[in-house]
Amino acid sequence: MTDKIMVLGAFIVLVGFLGILVWHVPRLDLGAIVLLTLVLAAVDIAQSTRSRG
Repeated sequence: MTDKIMVLGAFIVLVGFLGILVWHVPRLDLGAIVLLTLVLAAVDIAQSTRSRG
């Protein structure tokens, strides 16, 4: 259970960091890369937590 809380916390920090980056540099191409990064991170989190289960 604590693993999932740590994963969620790390993902929230990643979203916060990338959100600040996009907020200060509002470019469409940067937004696309950030979105791709978040999708890949979410897929990795889903696969790693599912395989341990």
